[in-house]
Amino acid sequence: MNQLTPVQIVSELDRYIVGQHAAKKAVAIALRNRWRRQNLPAELRDEVAPKNIIMIGPTGVGKTEIARRLAKLSQAPFLKVEASKYTEVGYVGRDVESMIRDLTELSVNMVKAEMAAQVRERAEALAEDRLLDLLLPRRQGEQFVSGTLEEITPDASRDATREKLKAQLKAGKLDERMIEMDVQAQGGPMLEIFSGQGMEEVGINLKDMLSNFMPGRTRRRRVKVAEARRLLVQEEAQKLVDMDEAVSQAIQRVENSGIIFLDELDKIAGRESTHGPDVSREGVQRDLLPIVEGSTVTSKYGMVRTDHILFIAAGAFHVAKPSDLIPELQGRFPIRVELEPLTQGDFVRILNEPQNALIRQYVELLKTEGVALSFTPDAVEAIAEIASTVNQRAENIGARRLYTVMEKLLEEVSFTAPDMAGKAMMIDAEYVQARLADVLKDQDLSRYIL
Repeated sequence: MNQLTPVQIVSELDRYIVGQHAAKKAVAIALRNRWRRQNLPAELRDEVAPKNIIMIGPTGVGKTEIARRLAKLSQAPFLKVEASKYTEVGYVGRDVESMIRDLTELSVNMVKAEMAAQVRERAEALAEDRLLDLLLPRRQGEQFVSGTLEEITPDASRDATREKLKAQLKAGKLDERMIEMDVQAQGGPMLEIFSGQGMEEVGINLKDMLSNFMPGRTRRRRVKVAEARRLLVQEEAQKLVDMDEAVSQAIQRVENSGIIFLDELDKIAGRESTHGPDVSREGVQRDLLPIVEGSTVTSKYGMVRTDHILFIAAGAFHVAKPSDLIPELQGRFPIRVELEPLTQGDFVRILNEPQNALIRQYVELLKTEGVALSFTPDAVEAIAEIASTVNQRAENIGARRLYTVMEKLLEEVSFTAPDMAGKAMMIDAEYVQARLADVLKDQDLSRYIL
C-alpha cells in the first residue's frame, strides 16, 4: 500500500491536473484512509468502510484524470466504467457484477506482469537455451555452421559452435534470421462463442472448463529470431510464475485497494418511470447498491468481496441531482465534491504547466520529424482565449476543446512536417489568429470544426 501523505498525493496530482483542489483533497484523504485502515487492529479493520466520492462537474474538467492518476499513484487495480452501459437484471445488457470481474481480470494481469518481471532474467536464460536448440538441433553428429548443417563427431566441436551462436545471439547478429518453431494457438471457435461482451454471465467458468478439456494446441510458424526470443521469454516467464499465488495476491489487491471510477452516474439518476428508456434507471441503482455496500461476486478466479473497493462516481448533474438517486445509494457516497468549470486562465496553465502539457506533446511530436516547434506566450494566450470562446458559444467540453483548437491550428504544420526537416517554426498570436480567424467568425463553422 502506497504511504504517500495527503499533501504529497495532492502535490503529485498537481503535476498533471490544473486546479480542482477540493476534489484532489477529497481523493487524497480517501487514499490515505486505506493505508490507515491497514494499520488498524484486525477486529476494527473490517468495520471501516471506504468513503466513496461523487464528483460533480461538467465534462473535461479533470474528473476521470484525477481518478486515473490516483490509481497510478497507489499502484491499485483501476477500472473506468460508464453507469449508463449497465442495465437492470432481466434486461439485455451487461450486469453490474461484470465490473468486479473486469477489475479482477485487470488485477490478475497486473500481478502476473509484476511476477514475470521478477523472473525475467531466468526466463531469458531459459528462452536463450531453447533458441539455441532451435538454431542448433540436438542430433548426434550435426553442427550448425554459417547457416548450413555439417557432419561432425566430436562433442567439443558442437559445444564450441553453440558458444559461438550464443555470442552472436547476444550481439543481435541473428535477429533477422528465420527459424521454425511451435507456438501456442489462440482459443478455438468454441471458446470464442463465450468471449463476447455480455456473455460472462453465461456460466462464469464455462470458458475455462472448455479450455481445460481441450488440449493446448500448437502450430508451426516461421518467425525471425528476435520474435522467437520474445515469444519464448513470454512462455518461460508464464511457466515460472506461480499462478495460484498470483491469483491470491490479485484478489487481495482488488478487495483492499481496487478503485472503480463510475462515470455518468447522473444518467441513471431519477426515479422509476413507467415507459421509455427511463424504465431501468432505478433498477440499475438497486443492482449497484449491493456491490457498493459490500457483497461477494463470483469470478473465474474465485470469490471477490467488494466491501473495501473504493468507488469514485462522477457526472455533470446538469438535469438530475445527487438527491435524485435512491436514498440507499446516496448514503453509500457520503463525500460530494463539486469541480469548477475551467476558465481562460486555467487553459493557459493546462497548455504550459502539467508534465504532459499539450504544447509539450506537439513540440515533441514534431521534433521526431526534425522540426523545432515553439510557441510565444501571446500565442498560448490566444489559443486559450479561442478555446474559451468556443466553449461559451457551443457545448462546453472543458479542456477537451484545446485538443480540437490545437489540431486545427497545427494541421498545416503537421501535414508538411516531413518536408520541413531541420527547420524551426515559431507559433505567435498573429499565426493563431490567421489560422483560426475565419472559423471563429462563422459560428456555425466553429461549432462544426472546433
